[in-house]
Amino acid sequence: MDIPPAHHSQLILVAIPARNEAETIGDVISAIPGNRFPGYRLETVVFDDASVDGTAERASRAGAAVRRVDRPRGLGGFFRAAVQEALERGADILVNIDGDGQFDPGEIPELVDPIIADRADFVAGDRFSGQTVRPPDMSRVKYVGNQWMTSLISRITGLGIRDASSGFRAYSREALLNVNLQSRFTYTQETFLDLAVKGVRIAQVPVTVRYFPERRSRIARSIPRYAFWTLTTIFRTVRDHRPLRTFGTAALILFVAGGALAGFVLWHYLTTGAFSPYIFLMLTSAYLLTVGLIVSIVGIASDMLAPIRRNQETLVYLARRTAYGGPRQQEPADTSTRDAGSQRP
Repeated sequence: MDIPPAHHSQLILVAIPARNEAETIGDVISAIPGNRFPGYRLETVVFDDASVDGTAERASRAGAAVRRVDRPRGLGGFFRAAVQEALERGADILVNIDGDGQFDPGEIPELVDPIIADRADFVAGDRFSGQTVRPPDMSRVKYVGNQWMTSLISRITGLGIRDASSGFRAYSREALLNVNLQSRFTYTQETFLDLAVKGVRIAQVPVTVRYFPERRSRIARSIPRYAFWTLTTIFRTVRDHRPLRTFGTAALILFVAGGALAGFVLWHYLTTGAFSPYIFLMLTSAYLLTVGLIVSIVGIASDMLAPIRRNQETLVYLARRTAYGGPRQQEPADTSTRDAGSQRP
């Protein structure tokens, strides 16, 4: 793949989260194709999440800069640190790839190409494109969970997302200036939601992936715990960006349930002349309708505050742009490069 040269020397920063990845981190760094980006310089930074097995030393020997913390901060903490470093160093593109060798660093140009060609600002690796079965050695539970979560994110954003949880991604400087995440647990699904709401151009490209049966996931050690925190993050993001829809849906469910019970009790009273033996249902109906009214009021109030949040997001974007500078102008991209299917919500 030929990448069009940039007018100025620009920086592609590859950020690698790693926790106890001493066995693989050196190979991952060595496989990054630093000579395939004409006009760009490529630098690698490993974010060592309190490893105890010599990950930092091996990453440093392989030629990467290392940012180490003494207490684990999780993938959410890694991502915020990586975005901050990329902005402070004037990076034009940020790439993140796992340090366990699951993804092929040789495919980094495939993710970067749509950004350089100005077809997208956020490009996510797609592990499932064209697959009719789950990837080899990926557990059935994880595969089904990923498909369900991706379907949920796709429905919320209105985009044809095929893989919402991949840790192999690339971001333009414009995307980095816009992204503003809150979760400390993970960042993968929240990134789609946050950037889609802000109208950032999103694309996905197929990538290869390997799973190792003998390895345990660093983040999804407990599937129920992972599902709980992921759903919590999704709910909070949707609640903050679309409060009226979130609370309105909840209120509608409560009104329908309460109204159905009230209708049944009323029918019973009209036909028998007594509420007994359904007095409990009558009280339950009153409770549901009252809670529905409260939720409706909360939704309306939250929707009134939504413009304030949007203005705050705009101020954050402008403050970052003022402090760190916006995207630099590039030479017109070569239109012969492969279309990655960029999408705008």
